[in-house]
Amino acid sequence: MNIAFDRHRRLRQNATLRAMVRETYLRKEDLIYPLFVVEGEEKKNPISSMPGIYQFSLDMLLEEMKEVDALGISSVILFGIPAHKDAVGSQAYCDSGILQRGIMLIKEHFPHIMVVADTCLCEYTDHGHCGVVKHEHVLNDESLKLLVKTAVSQAKAGADIIAPSNMMDGFVIAIRKGLDEAGFSHIPIMSYAVKYASAFYGPFREAAESTPQFGDRKTYQMDPANRLEALREAVSDVQEGADFLIVKPALSYLDIVRDVRNNHNIPIVAYNVSGEYSMIKAASQNGWIDEKRIIMEQLISMKRAGADLIITYFAKDVAGWIEE
Repeated sequence: MNIAFDRHRRLRQNATLRAMVRETYLRKEDLIYPLFVVEGEEKKNPISSMPGIYQFSLDMLLEEMKEVDALGISSVILFGIPAHKDAVGSQAYCDSGILQRGIMLIKEHFPHIMVVADTCLCEYTDHGHCGVVKHEHVLNDESLKLLVKTAVSQAKAGADIIAPSNMMDGFVIAIRKGLDEAGFSHIPIMSYAVKYASAFYGPFREAAESTPQFGDRKTYQMDPANRLEALREAVSDVQEGADFLIVKPALSYLDIVRDVRNNHNIPIVAYNVSGEYSMIKAASQNGWIDEKRIIMEQLISMKRAGADLIITYFAKDVAGWIEE
């Protein structure tokens, strides 16, 4: 038989050979673990739609952080749920707010772990929107002032990275200017640069208690049908001073992750969101899938698409598997 063809299978013959030529790797250092902190004591409130994920009071947060640290996870992103909410989300920028105390607690006991602070108002407002509302309309520039106050308060508490997720126009440049003027020019901004108005956020809204009380977030989050708009958003944030770019969600937007990667040379972060987590957990509990293989395959797909870092609720599981 003289037919000539390529022998691609030569490099797949055994596990050692396959590992030698593997192109994409997932490391513990790539993982950022989301945590929810609430007021009170001895609280570890399960999230019904996210098996294995909890809201932690500060005393229980310490216990969780011990496990996080032991697993070798080096970064967490913190979300706060206050006891009191109001129209302007005042607890978001209160220096003694629940998120600020959570940051201080982690940095006191685990100074080597990077703490990313989610910078938004939706968890703190009684209407559930990410900014100041007037006549059921979210006001952009008025919201920026409060977001700057929030970012500065989080930096004062010890946050290593500020991650604004509100999708107001100009939020990066406003926060950059505010941080610089407050003496925090060294604090990087991890911008939720490309954040779609996605149905995959449903379980998160239970976890963060941030469901809008009227309307939706489509006037400030992006239309899932749009690709070029994502590139415009990313360009604006880089020009305004972003140090990282987040694409959220991840799985249905891997093309966007690749587009952003191809157009920017700063770190790209894929957010493996709550709905993506819950679907896998539900299928696994029903015995329909191999949970470990599915999770690892999906996270590798995010790295292959161009993500440098992944925010994921699977971080503890994955860190354990990598160790094994």
